Amino acid sequence: MASDLSPVLSASQLATLRLHGEERSAAVGDVLYRIGDRSYPLIAIIEGEVAVLDTAGQEIVRHGASGFLGEMNLLTGQTVYVTAVVTQAMRYIAVDRDQLRALLFEDAPLSDLLLSSFMTRREALQQQQGVGMEVIGPRSSESTRRMVEHAQRNRLPYTWRDPEHSDDPVVGALIDGLDPAEVPLVRLPGGTELRNPTGGEVSRALGIGLELAATEEVDLVIIGGGPAGLGAAVYGASEGLETLVVEGTALGGQAGTSRRIENYLGFPAGISGSELASRAVTQARKFQARTATPYRAVALEPGAERHIVRLEDDHEVSARAVVLATGADYRRLPVADLADYEGISVFYAAGPPEAQRCGASRVGVIGGGNSAAQAAVWLARGGALVTLLHRRGDLRETMSDYLVLELERYGVAVRDRSEVAALHGGDGELEAVTLRDGERLSFSFLFLFLGAAPCTDWLGDVVARDEKGFVLTGAHAGVDGLLETSVPGIYAAGDVRSGSVKRCATAVGEGAMVVQFVHQRLSGVLA
Repeated sequence: MASDLSPVLSASQLATLRLHGEERSAAVGDVLYRIGDRSYPLIAIIEGEVAVLDTAGQEIVRHGASGFLGEMNLLTGQTVYVTAVVTQAMRYIAVDRDQLRALLFEDAPLSDLLLSSFMTRREALQQQQGVGMEVIGPRSSESTRRMVEHAQRNRLPYTWRDPEHSDDPVVGALIDGLDPAEVPLVRLPGGTELRNPTGGEVSRALGIGLELAATEEVDLVIIGGGPAGLGAAVYGASEGLETLVVEGTALGGQAGTSRRIENYLGFPAGISGSELASRAVTQARKFQARTATPYRAVALEPGAERHIVRLEDDHEVSARAVVLATGADYRRLPVADLADYEGISVFYAAGPPEAQRCGASRVGVIGGGNSAAQAAVWLARGGALVTLLHRRGDLRETMSDYLVLELERYGVAVRDRSEVAALHGGDGELEAVTLRDGERLSFSFLFLFLGAAPCTDWLGDVVARDEKGFVLTGAHAGVDGLLETSVPGIYAAGDVRSGSVKRCATAVGEGAMVVQFVHQRLSGVLA
């Protein structure tokens, strides 16, 4: 790993951590934590040295005096993915996770150093073979591809072992004799094995998110954990509402997959979507908001004083107010065999694992929005030969000007008025695409950013929606409140709302604003 994964703490930062933690010592050979452990503290090294090892016992990185151990699982509660072994006698400060979360909001410079390091380390782990969970199953298996997508969207370190494309006979032997309904085999850090698990089962086994009771009662339930949902969670919980966020895929929503958000207020150098999401989740949890993922909402039943949100697997949430912040889901390319390539050579987000696979390859990015441009630039910087295709005549109709300039700067070829009509390849490996005008282009990978459709089918006719499925609010729904739906006590914020501005900052603002309407209603009810 690169040396920027081993930053050092200043003397004053070590002193601050000492005030919030406990000083301890360790001898050579002591294991501070190991793969599969459920928790560990932040470890700040006063003197000595420690090596971080992967599953095979190979050294990944070493940290010395004034360094610190930890990555994103310190904040998310995920299972430990690596082992830390003392190589020189140590004195160190151990800071409990709850103390650490509070400290991150009291000391901005320390918070910036730790959070940026945690994010960088997580991205490095995503690129490290032999770290994290193993997904063992063939590309021809839809459930295998679905599990890989779950790992990608939740930014989990993983290794995919495909017996159909592996020379290692052990890989095939691991699933020989399993019924097709038991594939994939998922092996978790620490040795636990799951057969064809759901994303929720994997998340719970890794210690991610909250495990809900069969029935939960709260003041405010927020359906969707993107920028709007997390904004509502921060303001709702900070103002004393018992708040629960329910997310069906990954906290952060589509914004969480963005490589770099350059125009978000307060971050002149830009911020990655995953870091923004991680900071928002940490902030919400600081105010005691709870997050439950992945739990998918399947029905909404309005009531006079409480509304019932029914979730998959027979869970339900009873809430005095509901905020719909489910955002929108990726639009898929309208070609017949798209599913054969998804997760193998066709993707909806460009993260470190994808960028690593795409180096020195011909890559197509389809879309005319900012997300498409950000992905194209990220992939080009990683060494891919990138062509961006969009259907309009002028890219500036839908893309910020600074990103158009970035495309030029990094040598991304741009093709106007181009739409893909067919994919060509075999076994999920893309070789080329044919455009609607008949031209054939050679691509090994394709990234799709075609906009999104609202995630509202589960609502049925409970609340009024427009012709595209977006939730109507305010005057369009026949009510006074700007973010109130046609049902009192049920609100919508962010991309799911009809007429909303599809920008990350706007979604956060609506999430914050909606809490004011919730308070007004609950105060009226109490009065």
